Amino acid sequence: MWYLCVFYHRLLDYRKPEFESLADLFGAFDDDPSSSHSLEWKLPHHHHPDSPFHFVNLPSEEIARNIANRSILVKGVYEIWGEGSSYEELKEAINSYPEDRKLPYLTPDSSFRIIVDSFGKAITFKDQTSRIQGMSYIPFKGRVDLRNPEHKFWLIETDDYESNNGLPPIVDKRIFFGREVGAADRKLLPTYQLKSRTYLGPTAMDAEVAFLMANQAQAMPGKLVYDPFVGTGSILVAAAHFGAMTMGADIDIRVVRDGRGPDCNVWSNFKQYGLQMPVSLLRADNNLPPWRPGLKEIFDAIICDPPYGVRAGGRKSGGRKLLKGTVDPYTVPDNLRSGHIPSTAAYSLAECVHDLLDLAAKMLVTGGRLVFFYPVLRDNNDTLDVDFPKHPCFKLVASCEQILSYRYSRVLLTMVKIGAYTDEIEEAARVKHLEFRENHVKWMEEGNLHSAVFDPDFVGFDEVDSKSGKDPKKKYRGKYV
Repeated sequence: MWYLCVFYHRLLDYRKPEFESLADLFGAFDDDPSSSHSLEWKLPHHHHPDSPFHFVNLPSEEIARNIANRSILVKGVYEIWGEGSSYEELKEAINSYPEDRKLPYLTPDSSFRIIVDSFGKAITFKDQTSRIQGMSYIPFKGRVDLRNPEHKFWLIETDDYESNNGLPPIVDKRIFFGREVGAADRKLLPTYQLKSRTYLGPTAMDAEVAFLMANQAQAMPGKLVYDPFVGTGSILVAAAHFGAMTMGADIDIRVVRDGRGPDCNVWSNFKQYGLQMPVSLLRADNNLPPWRPGLKEIFDAIICDPPYGVRAGGRKSGGRKLLKGTVDPYTVPDNLRSGHIPSTAAYSLAECVHDLLDLAAKMLVTGGRLVFFYPVLRDNNDTLDVDFPKHPCFKLVASCEQILSYRYSRVLLTMVKIGAYTDEIEEAARVKHLEFRENHVKWMEEGNLHSAVFDPDFVGFDEVDSKSGKDPKKKYRGKYV
């Protein structure tokens, strides 16, 4: 059945991938094993692809409700009773909607509420009341309940492009009326916002993005989620909220062991929200993983934000002298072990990503998901680096770009493990990594992304008026909204 999905107008690249990941999680493709795990979408008349309004075909109302209730970017999913470019067209469409679909929600023993919403314009309270009164031709027999109605109906109005301010072009005004099937939890993000978090670090993941990553990884009860660059645990907090068991590692022992004291550490973040504590937090190096030989396929998902040298550079075990082979390996005396901080050396992103893919290929179950960010340099609105890392064990199912500045953006990659890890796969992955390094831009191997991003000689792609310093024309901002 077709439903109207209304997205929040932000993180535009993330909307459909998150929705389809949740559709897969809740069984939308179970009846068709040969499905490519993508849904059928269509736009309302005269709407731009970046419009928050999309029609989507789903197998059942239960699946639609589950997706809407869990999604971060879905405002609501609605069974549309009618739509039109005017209220006369809307009335005709509603009256033409099958009576057997409407009558179960119009009974005398039910309660209801009509909510007026808009996109691209503001509607005064007086006009909202007038529009609700204009819906009197619908034979509601139940009582009105503004606090906790059994059924919610939405009257949603969009404006035309001429009166919008930088919003996606909509050629004609469109009006929708329908029954709410499911809606997002609006208290979720305010509850988990970083400014109220007990323990934060300089690279703590924004709560909204962390929840999006957890949804892409399909975190749920019974699954074990691992973050090899755990930091202050923001990503694992989101996974734990959805009921997953969590486990993390970080190369900095002071982060996972000490924090800022007994009441301000990674553990206290989970305690703050009443979440299940991580199974374990390890001091571990992604370049030298601690797992015993032969251990495979224990994680259902790996979610992380690898260090790529903008806010923090990657580190691996070792030191300059040790890596150059000028001294023998250093053995820490027993009386210094408790407070010892192991030395580290620079860890390039090319090596880091290769190690991450190798770790995921070994430790993820078949069908498990690897979700991680990858940096992309930009120049005059064209990406310089779109050669995403590859591995024979994985299929890329989603790539969502988040533009952080005129110079660079990061892409959230979601990969699904499609085969077992073997010696042949390991060798094929090594060859792909060598090809990846050869074809890659210089900053990736040298770890010099910071200087590339903040190059003072770079000129942005949005040219401005040299006299006023302002863009003289209003235009659609696309992904930059």
